[in-house]
Amino acid sequence: MDTWEVSVPDDRAEQRTCLICGDRATGLHYGIISCEGCKGFFKRSICNKRVYRCSRDKNCVMSRKQRNRCQYCRLLKCLQMGMNRKAIREDGMPGGRNKSIGPVQISEEEIERIMSGQEFEEEANHWSNHGDSDHSSPGNRASESNQPSPGSTLSSSRSVELNGFMTFRDQYMGMSVPPHYQYIPHLFSYSGHSPLLPPQARSLDPQSYSLIHQLISAEDLEPLGTPMLIEDGYAVTQAELFALLCRLADELLFRQIAWIKKLPFFCELSIKDYTCLLSSTWQELILLSSLTVYSKQIFGELADVTAKYSPSDEELHRFSDEGMEVIERLIYLYHKFHQLKVSNEEYACMKAINFLNQDIRGLTSASQLEQLNKRYWYICQDFTEYKYTHQPNRFPDLMMCLPEIRYIAGKMVNVPLEQLPLLFKVVLHSCKTSVVKE
Repeated sequence: MDTWEVSVPDDRAEQRTCLICGDRATGLHYGIISCEGCKGFFKRSICNKRVYRCSRDKNCVMSRKQRNRCQYCRLLKCLQMGMNRKAIREDGMPGGRNKSIGPVQISEEEIERIMSGQEFEEEANHWSNHGDSDHSSPGNRASESNQPSPGSTLSSSRSVELNGFMTFRDQYMGMSVPPHYQYIPHLFSYSGHSPLLPPQARSLDPQSYSLIHQLISAEDLEPLGTPMLIEDGYAVTQAELFALLCRLADELLFRQIAWIKKLPFFCELSIKDYTCLLSSTWQELILLSSLTVYSKQIFGELADVTAKYSPSDEELHRFSDEGMEVIERLIYLYHKFHQLKVSNEEYACMKAINFLNQDIRGLTSASQLEQLNKRYWYICQDFTEYKYTHQPNRFPDLMMCLPEIRYIAGKMVNVPLEQLPLLFKVVLHSCKTSVVKE
C-alpha cells in the first residue's frame, strides 16, 4: 500500500472522530485520525504555502460547525495534534510519502515558523541553492529539526545509551553545571475540546480484549521494592536523595527490560531492534509508569522523602531555565493524568504505542513496527470508546499526553544531574499539595 492515508479497516470507522474538529473520521490521514475536511484543508494549506491570520487570541474552538471560521487556528491545531506535513506528496497528488503511524512531534518554534510562513521561505531558498537533490529518504526527513516522525518517542539527537546513564550517574558529584538553556514555551498551548459525536452503545472487539489482556499480563504492577521510608526529623542530603532517585530509576528500568521479554509480540522482532527501542525510549517508559501505575508511591512515599531535603541557596540560585520548564510541564502532566485516572488497560496500550517507534535509526524491521504500532493504536481507541462511552474526548486526551512525555523526557536529559533532587522536590511537593487541597 503506497498511501499514507490508511482507511479504518472495519465498520468501527463510523464511530471514530476527527482529532481536529470532532467530525466523523474516515481514517488515518497524514499521521492522525481525521475527517476528509481537515485532511483536505491541511493538504491545501501546506501545498499552497498558505499563511493565515487569527483575528482573536489564536485559541479559537474547533468543531464541525466552527472549523471554517478561523483557518489559522485550524491549521495550528492540525500541527499541534501531529499532522505530518512531510507526508504530503510534493506534486499534490493523492497518496503519501511515508508509512509512519501516529502523531509527529515538532517543536513550538517549528510550528511558529510554519504558521508565519518562514519555513516556506527557507524551503524556497534551499531549493534555489541546492536544486532537486534529495539525499535522504522520506522516513528520515520527517522534520528538518531532526524531530521524530509519527508514533516516535525520542529523536536521535537526545537518545541516551543506558551505559551513558550509568556513567553520568556515577560521576554526578564531579560534574560542572552547563550554561542555562533557552526557555521553550509549551508545545500544546491551546485549550478547549470540540464537541464530538454523541456516544453510541457498542461492544469491545474480542481481539482487542485479548491483546490488552496480554499486554497487562506482561506488566509488573506490584509496588516498587526500593525502600523510601525515612525517620522523622532526619535531614536528607542532596547526595542521599540523588542516590535514592538512581535506585528507583534502576528498578524501573529493570522492570521495563522484563516487560519487553513478556510482550505478546516479543518473537516478532530481533534483539537488536529491542535494544534500539529501549535505548531510545527508556526515559519515557519510566516517566509514563511513574505518572500512572506507580504514582501513589512516587507522589506519596517519595514525596515524603523529598520533603526532608532542604536545598542550599547556591542550588536554588544555579537552577536552570531548562529545569524550570521541566517542573512546569511535569506538574501539568501530573494533573492531566490525575484528572483522567488512566486505567491499567489504557496505560498498557499507551506504553506499547510509545515504545513501538519505527523511526528510530538502526532498526531492521521498521515495517513490522509500523504494523504493531497501528494495531495498538486502534486497540486503545477501541477500548476507551467502549469503556468510557460518555467521554468522547478521552482517547485524543490520552494520545496527546504521549508527545508531552516525549518532550519532557528529552528536556530532562539536558537538566544537570545535580539539579534533579531539587527538581523532584518541587514537582512532588506541588503535586501532593494540590491533591490534598482537592
